[in-house]
Amino acid sequence: MNSALETLRQDFGGDIIEPGGPDYESASRTVFASGRPAYVLRPRNVEDVQADVRFAASARLPLSVRGGGHGFAGFGTNDGGIVIDLGGLASVELIDRERRLVRIGGGATWGQVAAALSPLGLAISSGDTKSVGVGGLTLTGGIGWKVRKYGLALDSVVAAEVVVADGTVVRASASQNADLFWAIRGGGGNLGIVTAFEFLAHPTTDVFFGTIAFPASEATTVLRGWATHLRTATEDLTSAVSLSNPFTGGPEAPIEISVAFDGDDPQRAAEAIDPIRRLGTVIRDDVELKPYADTLVDGATPPPGIRFVTRSGFVDPEAVPEVLRILAEIGGSEGSPFIAVRSVGGAVARIPDDATAYAHRGAELMFVTTVAGPEPVVEAARPALDAAWAKLGPHVSGAYANFLASATEEDVAAIYPPETYRRLAAVKRRYDPDNLFAGNHNVPPAG
Repeated sequence: MNSALETLRQDFGGDIIEPGGPDYESASRTVFASGRPAYVLRPRNVEDVQADVRFAASARLPLSVRGGGHGFAGFGTNDGGIVIDLGGLASVELIDRERRLVRIGGGATWGQVAAALSPLGLAISSGDTKSVGVGGLTLTGGIGWKVRKYGLALDSVVAAEVVVADGTVVRASASQNADLFWAIRGGGGNLGIVTAFEFLAHPTTDVFFGTIAFPASEATTVLRGWATHLRTATEDLTSAVSLSNPFTGGPEAPIEISVAFDGDDPQRAAEAIDPIRRLGTVIRDDVELKPYADTLVDGATPPPGIRFVTRSGFVDPEAVPEVLRILAEIGGSEGSPFIAVRSVGGAVARIPDDATAYAHRGAELMFVTTVAGPEPVVEAARPALDAAWAKLGPHVSGAYANFLASATEEDVAAIYPPETYRRLAAVKRRYDPDNLFAGNHNVPPAG
């Protein structure tokens, strides 16, 4: 261990933060988790990441890789191990204007990307929070405000620079290490550390964005009508629904439909959004034209001691009516979790299930339930949450890794269907045979 650390100090140009250091307390925690790692390493370039990986392999300590640090499961920190914090690798560079090819560092956040691309009239379909990391979101999906038109964030990736378990740098694309390229698009952090992505951006205008709210008593009708409309609406429209928000009344909270129309034509936007306005009694409507970059919100860090239990599922088209009925019923009951439902389909569904390691292409909806609070509050809410999922379970398939607060074998099986899992395990055997990168929804190497 001492010799490995000495080697690191010689080869590493970044910061090594240890317990007792001035930055340790902030460096040791993520947005949703606290840890006590032995070392937090902050590389400044890809060579530093190589040195970090070689050190982690020699030290045989638990390894966490951190991008934005927003993972609900707390993968960005640990106790007694090593954290590689990629925040110093955050460049955003347009490298080919004609192709709209953008190179983004693995530690960048989506807010940094939006701010850099907006003056160029470009965007990338991403998440909806500025401080969320490009790496964590992209490696497991990326469902944001342009998902129905441009697909998942990972669908815009054309290449990546990856440091694999033996410390070498590998380029992954459709023509180079194609097996790794398949695996990193949905396989999470299982295969290595992505130090840079190459994305194809798209031209963007201002977008019509905002929220239309209805009384909680109209939840069943509004949910059903919303889903029916999205089945035939233009793919320029992406939308999400939230209900039973604990900060606005819990079961009595308004049902809120967020809409994002990808275009600045007011007539076409009205044609897409007005049918939603007619679903019920509108009590708030703040939809307006704004820059796409302004649709991303600031992420808040909860105070210490607050725990999040987040669980997600996909809904295939035939199950949509029953799932929405159950969600409306749950949302109107005392002790309901916060519920969010997102439309997918569109561009996501035009890619075959086996084209990437994200294997839930046929789903029409993705939904999330969240309970948050001090430990006693969360435990008190657990029976109602378990009962809700007992009702939902027979009608739901899979899980979305970016909205899971746990990493059980059942979670991993839900994220990766059997054939996807087998293929990932085979790729893992080639690039990480000793399972160095296990701090994730882990797929051990085959054999």
